[in-house]
Amino acid sequence: MLLIPAIDLKDGKCVRLQQGDMNAVTTFGDDPAAMARRWLEAGARRLHLVDLNGAFAGKPVNEGAVKSILRAVDNRIPVQLGGGIRDLDTIERYLDDGISYVVIGTAAVKNPGFMKDACSAFGGHIIVGLDAKDGKVATDGWSKLTGHEVADLAKKFEDYGVEGIIYTDIGRDGMLTGINVEATVKLAQSLTIPVIASGGLSGLPDIEKLCAVEGDGISGVICGRSIYSGALDFAAAQKRADELNGSAAG
Repeated sequence: MLLIPAIDLKDGKCVRLQQGDMNAVTTFGDDPAAMARRWLEAGARRLHLVDLNGAFAGKPVNEGAVKSILRAVDNRIPVQLGGGIRDLDTIERYLDDGISYVVIGTAAVKNPGFMKDACSAFGGHIIVGLDAKDGKVATDGWSKLTGHEVADLAKKFEDYGVEGIIYTDIGRDGMLTGINVEATVKLAQSLTIPVIASGGLSGLPDIEKLCAVEGDGISGVICGRSIYSGALDFAAAQKRADELNGSAAG
């Protein structure tokens, strides 16, 4: 089970939002590169970056901060990035910068043709982020709820050739109320590609619950507010996950 620290970028700073609300912001640091080094030193094997301004603007906004993180990480671990990625040129630029995986959310839902082209052009580097509430997919920085069922879209993207799915329960994100393990397992069981859990991670019990269902296809979990607030000790949690799964490899 891969524990993946999230670094959410707003106006060049490291922040967390509650339920995707750009007005409900907590700032955790002014130096994204230093934050990346912090998680690297704590034993992170992958980082998850989100360009929050980009997600709302529909184009990259925090590219300078992203590049500073990539320089700090220096190819030691993979870095995945989402937020404002709407065209193939942007994907190519980010991959050239050193991003390992590009996370496509809103554009995947609104423009399946783009998704198909992205998987064809950049196979092995595309992850879909599906944000959902009550099983329905949300778009545009979670501000719009669609009629699409999560599982239906996920299966379609699996057919396109995506690397995996990040499934976020937006009713829980940033709230420390616990991962929606049941919904995540249900989605993972319907797919053959891995699912990364996200939204509401509250502490070590959530990690233990996810480790227990890793065999269903859940390969990792995004760690956000829990590791910034101190509710979860990242290094200790990754160690515990390795013990439970009998592996120290990521």
